[in-house]
This record gives sequence, structure tokens and C-alpha cells, in this order.
Amino acid sequence: MNRNGYSRRTFLVTASALAVTAAALAGGGPVATAQVVRPAAVNQAAFDQGQRPVATGRGGAVASVDLDASRAGIEVLRHGGNAIDAAVAVASTLGVTEPYVAGPGGGGFMVVYLAAEHRVVTIDGREACPAACTARLFVEKGHPLNFEAARHSGLAVGVPGMVGTWADATRRFGALGLAADLQPAIRRAEQGFRIDNTFVQQTKESLDVLRAFTASRRLFLGPDGKPLPVGSVLTNPDLARTYRLLAQHGPKYFYDGPIGAAVVDAVKHPGTVPHTPLRVRPGIMTPEDLAAYEPRRPAPTQVTYRGYHVYGMRPPSSGGSTVGEALNILAGYSLSQESRTLALHHYLESLRYSFADRNRYVGDPRYSAVPLRALLDPQYADTRRCHITGMAAESPVPPGDPYHPRRICGETAAGGSVADHEQSTNHLVTADRWGNVVSYTNTIEQIAGTGMTVPGYGFLLNNEMTDFDFVPADLDTPDPNLPAAGKRPRSSMSPTIVLRSGRPVFAVGTPGGSTIITTVLQILINHIDFGMPLERAIAAPRVGNSNSPTSYAEPEFLDTRVARLLRTRHGQEFTEVTGPQPIDHQIGAATGVQILGDNLFRAAAEPRRRGGGSALVVHPCDQVSGNAAC
Repeated sequence: MNRNGYSRRTFLVTASALAVTAAALAGGGPVATAQVVRPAAVNQAAFDQGQRPVATGRGGAVASVDLDASRAGIEVLRHGGNAIDAAVAVASTLGVTEPYVAGPGGGGFMVVYLAAEHRVVTIDGREACPAACTARLFVEKGHPLNFEAARHSGLAVGVPGMVGTWADATRRFGALGLAADLQPAIRRAEQGFRIDNTFVQQTKESLDVLRAFTASRRLFLGPDGKPLPVGSVLTNPDLARTYRLLAQHGPKYFYDGPIGAAVVDAVKHPGTVPHTPLRVRPGIMTPEDLAAYEPRRPAPTQVTYRGYHVYGMRPPSSGGSTVGEALNILAGYSLSQESRTLALHHYLESLRYSFADRNRYVGDPRYSAVPLRALLDPQYADTRRCHITGMAAESPVPPGDPYHPRRICGETAAGGSVADHEQSTNHLVTADRWGNVVSYTNTIEQIAGTGMTVPGYGFLLNNEMTDFDFVPADLDTPDPNLPAAGKRPRSSMSPTIVLRSGRPVFAVGTPGGSTIITTVLQILINHIDFGMPLERAIAAPRVGNSNSPTSYAEPEFLDTRVARLLRTRHGQEFTEVTGPQPIDHQIGAATGVQILGDNLFRAAAEPRRRGGGSALVVHPCDQVSGNAAC
């Protein structure tokens, strides 16, 4: 065993995987066709086989939104990989099976617990604005572009950080290496996956955009330009080729090679179909922008809550700071002793005040000072908690003054709320038999990102630069989230790992734009304060507030007695989450893993949201003979 607890036989697996990769590359040459569709009758029993939201067992665990992706992680774990290898295998496979929310064209944030070192580390793989970016990136003729015009443009594409994250994570912490970890995704891209209802709904939601770009239309739509039917098998040989090239050459082939050149060309010369009604503005990215990109390695955020140590991401993610500040505010209440109605009132109010601070102070720390230590100081939380009464605050509430935390209920700073557009993201968790744990959130931003597929390489490009503020929210107040050269936009992604007595006890995260923060916080209090098993904490109806006059809520929550009492007793008002598709009535698609000790894990995913997630373990309890603990 080496110092990280990895068996020597893992290196034999790596050599074997590299041999397979080399053999696969021997065929050479670009792939002419991006898609193969084989209509098939839907056998629902066979289609759902193996799909389950909860799994308990030994040897390691994986939870994601997709069964094929979770199986990829389990495969790597069974062949000697660790949690880091499994996370990369899951993420790369999601690039195949969930291409509208994942893939090499995006970025994300990874939180890792390293068992051998007893510490938590993070990787910031957020996309970066090209060197030609200015604060007026999305201002045209003196006016900010509307969101959709900005999104469907080359201007919206940030330098992707996904491949850099995978390479950095596997090089520093993995047992197998990037080449081996990409093998399940290569096979899935070649063999294809069966399209489900969620995929069709997401296609319909982005149909006008996908139709506008030649490569996207060819890959994701039928010959008639309509969504492919449920039950069709979609293959992506171009993406398989991309992954093979990365397996053979490493990340340099992306950031300083032919793939990067193709990305730049797609950004600067978007390939649109003739007569598209969309006006697609070209971007400003250069090959030098890709060559200059590097993942960052900031220290994690950390707060203590009810004896648990909650670790998250530093800025430009606002997840660690906002979840942490809200937990510090809630620490002043005995939520488990309060009525559920009062506890949720305090939860919603903590969000109003922590979001006010997020919007005012959080951005890329290399471009503006972020008072992170003050925002996460329990003493500062006292100054925010004291504004909370028995009635809902009139929102947007102003931010506090973290620079002078001794001013209990004193003056507040200028500034209000900042609107966030909905995002479509994915979250995955992995754990291994050596005790390593990964919580990883990544995205290409909106469903289908910009809508641009890189020709010949089979992946969509992000529109993450629209996470910047287009213009300052208040001309008299500094805005930490305006575009700038090399800057990374503020994010809500909140991958979280929770420790107790120095050991990981669970990890959790979710997609959902700004609702990521509220969902993670609600899962934490459901599990820690209300005593719900992790799977129930994930499945419970959701409600949240991002410093707005009304809180958003799922229909299932609004049907409860607690929702009625929140209105009548505490003045809380709610807006139901709605949309044209059933998927639009849901908040997030969380996943989590609980470490039960003695190499025993419980993986949990959504039972219904986004069609239900997939929780798997290496050795399920019902297959472990003679183990009474299972």
C-alpha cells in the first residue's frame, strides 16, 4: 500500500487502460458522424433496472443524477480507483448522458476529503473571462444586452475549467490517472445511452437554440429538427474521440492543442444554420486564453455547527460563505426544540440576511477584497440575527457591515438584492474504502449552455460569463461581480463535506442556480437539526429565499400545514415554482453520501426530481454474506 492507501495493483490497471486507449486511437482520423439514433420500444422495467435513490453497502459509494454515470464511478472503484478517480469517471460520463448540464465545455468546484492526510482540499475549476474582457462585456450602444441575447453568443463563453479540474485532481490525488478514469465515458459515448423523458424535456426547453447551431442540430435533434423520441439511443462518437485524445495526450491537448483551437474557432465563428432568427454575436476568446488557464487550489471554508465541521468552497463560489453565514445565524436558535414552523421561519430569515451579504461582498477575490473571515465570524452572525423578528422582514434587506461586527443591530451598508438566472447544473458524490470523499458540482450554466457544440468534438460550450453582473446594481456601491480580464464570475455552487471529530460523516450538494445555497442549507438542517435520515432530508419538499419579498417553494411544500402557518403567524409569502414542464416545478437534484463507519456507506439521490437519481455502492448489503450490520 502506498502513502494514500492505494494498492500497487492500481498501476497495473492504469497500464492496461493506457493500452486500451492507444489501441482505440490507432484507428485515427476525425469522426464524420456525431450521432447514431436507433429508435427502440421502451421496456420500462428494463429501463429502470438498477435505478434507485438509496443504496447501503461497503467498498465505496457513488450518487449522481444518472445511472450510467454512477455505474462508471462504481466500475472505477471496483478496479482499484479511489473516490477522486470515481468522481472524474462520473463527471466525464455525465458529459455523455447529461450533455445539456455537463461536459468538457464547462467548469465547477470540487471539495475533497483526503483520508491519509486528514484534511479537506478544494479545486476551483470555474471558467475564466478572456483577456479582452472589460466591465462592459455585455453592454452594447450604452445599454446592457438582455439575458437571452447575451447567453446565445460567443461573449458568454468562459475558458472551460472542467478538463483542468479532472487532470489536476487525478494527478494530485488519484490512484489510476486520467486515462483510466475516462474509459467508462469513452465506452458510453460509443455505445450510446437511452433517452428518457427528462432529456426530451430539456431538449424542448432549448429547442430554438439547438436548432440555430449546425453542430448542435446534427448531434441532438432528428433530421426534421425535432427532439428525438423517448427510448432512442443517442451515441456521440465525436465526444468519444475527444476523451481518447485527452487520455492519450492529457489536458495540454485541450488547453494548448487542437481541441482548444476548435473551441476558440467555435466561439469566434459560431456555426449557425442559414436564416436562423437568432442573432449570435461572436466572442473574444483566444488560444492564449486557454493556454493561460489553471485550476486554483484555495483553502476550503469552514464553520462549526452543532458540533459538526462544515467545509465548502471559497469565492468566487458564494456557496461556502453564504451557507456558512446562514448556519452561524441559525446556531443562535435551538431549531430542534422549536416548532417546525418557527424553525423554518428562522431558516428563511437567515437566508435573507446572508444573501444580502453575498450579493454585496462576494466576487473573485483576486479582483476585489472579499471579507470572508468576517462573513464567517460567529460574532458577525450575531449582528445579523438580531434583526430577525417573529415576522418576515421586508425584502430586499440591506447587507450588513462585516468590517465593524461589534455594531450589534447597528448600521447596515448600502445595496440590495441581485437577481440570478436559473442554471442547470449537476452534483455528484463519491467515497471509497480508504476513507476519501468527494463532493463535486459542475455545470455549463443554462440547459445546453450557449447552445454551441464544438464541431468535431461533441460537447457544448458554457455560457458562464452571464453569471457576471452586466451593469452595477447600484452606481454608488462597488460591485464585486462585474466582468474583467481573467476574472471568474460569482457562483452559487456549494459542494459540501461535513466532518465530526475529525472524520467525514456525510457529503452533499445540488444543482439549481441560487437555489443551490438554499437547498444545501435546508438539507443540512433537515439532517442535523430535524434528525431526518439523509435520504429523507434530500427528498423533503423545498422552500428557500434569496433576499426577495416572497420565498420560492415547491408545490408539495405549499400543500403543508407548516406553509399555512408560516403565512398566518410569521407573514411569510410564497411563490410556487412553476413552468411548462414537470421538471420546472422542482428545485434542484441533490445527491449525498453518508459515511457510517467500518467501510459502510449510504448513498442517496433524488427519488423523483429530474426523473430520479442513482445511488450505488460497490458491495450492496444484500450481497454481503454474514454481515449482521447490513
